[in-house]
Amino acid sequence: MKEWEVIFANQKGEPTSLMISSEQQPSEEEAARAIRSQLFPLLVELDLNDFQDRAHSPTARWLKEQNGVSISSISPRP
Repeated sequence: MKEWEVIFANQKGEPTSLMISSEQQPSEEEAARAIRSQLFPLLVELDLNDFQDRAHSPTARWLKEQNGVSISSISPRP
């Protein structure tokens, strides 16, 4: 499996990185779910009914709108 580095701005606006193991490059939604599980472990199974099926990448949208967390890049780790 390949390692992917997800760089994102946390709640304080500080650049932070998270490593994800995956054969293919994770989508923004997959990266957002990994970030949510790290920052908010109790909310892993949060029901996003307000966004589900109405928004592209509902978890990424929720992180940005509710917590100020935004994904900057997803790149392979050398």
